Order: sequence, then structure tokens, then C-alpha cells
Amino acid sequence: MSVIVMADSVERMNELLTTAEMAEADRAAIAGGTPGLTLMEHAGRAVADAVAARQKRVLVVAGPGNNGGDGFVAARLLAERGHDVTVLLVGDIAHLKGDALRAFERWRGATLPASPGALRGCDVVIDALFGAGLDRPVEGLPRAMIEAMNGQDAPVIAVDLPSGINGTTGAVMGAAVNATRSVTFFRRKPGHLLLPGRLHCGPVEVADIGIPSSVLDAIQPKTFANGPGLWGPRFPVPRIDGHKYSRGHAVVVSGGITTTGAARLAARGALRAGAGVVTIASPGEALAVNAASNLAVMVRPVDGAAELSEFLADKRRNTVVLGPGGGVGLPMRELVKAALESSAAVVLDADALTSFADQPEQLWAGIRGRAAPVVLTPHAGEFSRLFRTIYNDSQLHSKLERAREAARLSGAVVLFKGPDTVVAAADGRASISDNAPPCLATAGAGDVLAGIIAGLLAQGQEFGMDGFDAASAAAWLHGEAAAAFGPGLIAEDLPEALPTVYRRLLATAPTP
Repeated sequence: MSVIVMADSVERMNELLTTAEMAEADRAAIAGGTPGLTLMEHAGRAVADAVAARQKRVLVVAGPGNNGGDGFVAARLLAERGHDVTVLLVGDIAHLKGDALRAFERWRGATLPASPGALRGCDVVIDALFGAGLDRPVEGLPRAMIEAMNGQDAPVIAVDLPSGINGTTGAVMGAAVNATRSVTFFRRKPGHLLLPGRLHCGPVEVADIGIPSSVLDAIQPKTFANGPGLWGPRFPVPRIDGHKYSRGHAVVVSGGITTTGAARLAARGALRAGAGVVTIASPGEALAVNAASNLAVMVRPVDGAAELSEFLADKRRNTVVLGPGGGVGLPMRELVKAALESSAAVVLDADALTSFADQPEQLWAGIRGRAAPVVLTPHAGEFSRLFRTIYNDSQLHSKLERAREAARLSGAVVLFKGPDTVVAAADGRASISDNAPPCLATAGAGDVLAGIIAGLLAQGQEFGMDGFDAASAAAWLHGEAAAAFGPGLIAEDLPEALPTVYRRLLATAPTP
């Protein structure tokens, strides 16, 4: 999904606003002296500007609320520019009120009762039916209009968010418009990034409508679009006077002889992510395979939990990854326990998560109270096993809510993988990624991601990069690396694509 930012403070554009937070921002702007009708005028102008000059016949499908008011403003401005504009109103004119009523009164053109058949023959449709606040299933005439908008050939410009999408959860409320593009205001909503909502938006334009970014100081959003604007100031940039141990030492615990590939992928990811030293802690049976398959990555014999405890006693080994190809069961649980009792940051993936599916409280007990961060990286299947109650809770309506609750329950940073990866911290912060290309869905990609997280954690402590920052940055780097390589990607390609991403990312970063 491409994003166009118009004016405002670009450095704060990673913040996402729920429906309630956006309403609070509106109220704050109005209380600060900007009339609500002025905000509506600016919103309608942004929508009108999205209509190309060649698209002469415009139909505006308007609802009875403020989203419809934005549509009336856009209709008036487009008519003034010479377009043939008709408004199809879903609802009764008598039910219009407030700023929406005033916007209607300023509109002097045709307003007809909405009907699906009226959409034929237009050059563009403006979807001003519902905004981001929709929280009930769409039925009756509104649903028929949504289906009609989807069934015709003209492009559809959505006002704020495609009608039928819940702005906070990204859910389809029965039916939703498939927009060609969307014009939203002030800040994006989680529903622009979470699936399935993102699939309905098309490119998203964020328009400045006169709400000052200072209102965010009071709202203090805790949900963010993942990207360098979120964690960039704390990203570990190699220092001129640095050395390999100042860049951290990541340890990856390998499984047995038949499953060493996962650990090697994670180790390569950690190394390419910038860790100064990476070691595979290998059981004796797999030592020869691991040693023969690595050059810059070191390999050391480590058998069982007791030896891992001893190995991690060296505090230079400040990050450890467990789970990739490690096997499920008691031996893995003991290895995790040893890691959690160390001073190292811990990344738990794959088998390390599944091993605690029947006794997750044991894992939470080991995580709580640690000084160093713990990052859990489940995909949907692993999440459903480890956080069964949360996954099945009907009151948690989105991936974002589930990830947040999982982080609160476990005390860890939870990276809930997928095309809309969510990273959540126990303090309520959360990021949503939207840069993962389809080719990233390939075996072993998650192992590389676990390694990238470890590589950032290993070197990021002196930069103030915590577990949330490291997991969010890793998820973004993972998606960018996949996009840089493109079609045909396999997991081995991801670490090798990271230098291209790093060159671009660090091009403007100051050298410490």
C-alpha cells in the first residue's frame, strides 16, 4: 500500500489513530478554535483534489453523517470546477444535522435518493457513505450500494476509509467497498494497515485538514505504522571507534543434525543485521554439519540446558535465539529456562513457543521481572496454540488487540507474524507493518526474522533500542529485504538482500 502524505509534520506520521482517538483529535482542534465546518471543508477539498480533471461525470454516494458531509463539500467544489456531479444520499435529508447539514445546504446541485442502478455511466464514484467509525454490520440499502459500487467499472475514491471497513480493527462489517484509492485525514487508522481492511483501500493519501499535530501530545497514541520514523533515532549505526564485541554477540541454539538449516538461517540473519559476533550453539551430533556450513558464523559445542547456562554466563554473549529447528518438548523447555535465567536478551521462535503450548504459565513466569527483553515471534498457528484463550476470545476483534493482550499477559514483546505483522509491547505500544511482499511467504523466512531481531538486540543496547524497537525494525527490514530481492525469493536470499536495505536506510544517518 502506497501512502501519500500532504503537509503536516512528516516525522510524526507513523502514529495511527483509532476511531475514538480521531474523534478526540477533532474535538481538540475545534476547542482550539478551528470550526468543525472548516475541517469538513478541508476534507472535502482533499477528496475533490483526488478526482482527475478528465473524470467529468462524478457520483457521490453520501451517508447521513460527517462522512457524507465531506462528500457534499467535495461535490460542491467539483461542480465549481466544471464537473457534472450528482449526490446519491443514503438516508433522509431530514436526518442530516450539524456540520453535515450545513455542508448539504451549501451544495446547490442534484441530490437524489440512492439506488444501485443510479451508479451506471459515471466516470468516478466518491464513496462518502461511512467513515472509520462503522461498528455494526452493513445491511439493507447501504449494503446494496456498496455492492453496486463494487460491481461497476468506474474508479472509486473512498473518503477516509472504504465504507464497510472498521477503522480500528480492519474488519469487513458484512460488505466493504473495494476502493481504487482512499483519502484520509490527519492520520491513518489501524484499519488502513490491518487485513482485510488494507486490501480494500488502494493507495492512501493522508491529507492535512488543519488539525495541529500538537493535539497528539494529549492523545498520546500507542499504535504506529511500522517504519524508520518509529525507531530510526535509536537504530544501531556502527561507530568509527567500535569493534566486534561493542556490536554485540548473538547466540543461536541449533537443533539436531537433520534440522540445522533453521539455526543457520537465523545466524546469517543476525550477522547481516549487524551483530559483531554470531555463534551457533550446536549439539555435538550436529557440530560437523554446522561447522562445515559456516564461515563468519562461529560454531561451538553446547549440549543441553546446563551447558547453555554455562555458555551464556559470558556476558558478552548478550542475545540468544531459541526455537528454529530446535525440536518440541521437555529438552527445549529446559533450554528456554536456562536462557531466561541468563542476562541475555532472548528471542523465542517456532519450537520454543510450541513447547510451552500446554503450560504457557511456566513461560510467563520465566519472562516476568527480567531486565533484558524477551521477544516472541509466533505465526498464526503458533499464536493460537500458545495464547489459546486470547485467540478464541470473541471480545478481541482484531490481530492488534490479540497481540496487545498477549504482550500484557506474557510480559514479552510479541511479534505476531503475517502480511500485517503486529509488534506489541507489554506497555501497550504496538506497530503494524504493511511492507511485506507476497514472496516473503516462504519456508525459513521466519528463522531469518528471528536472527535479524537478535542482531539488532545484540548491538542496540547502547543506542537505547529496546525489544519493541528491535522487533519492529526487524519486521520492517525483513519486508524491505524481500521486496529488494523480488520474485523467486527463498529464505537464504533475505540476509544477502539486507546490505541493499541498510545502504538506503543509513544513507542519511549521522555517523556516531
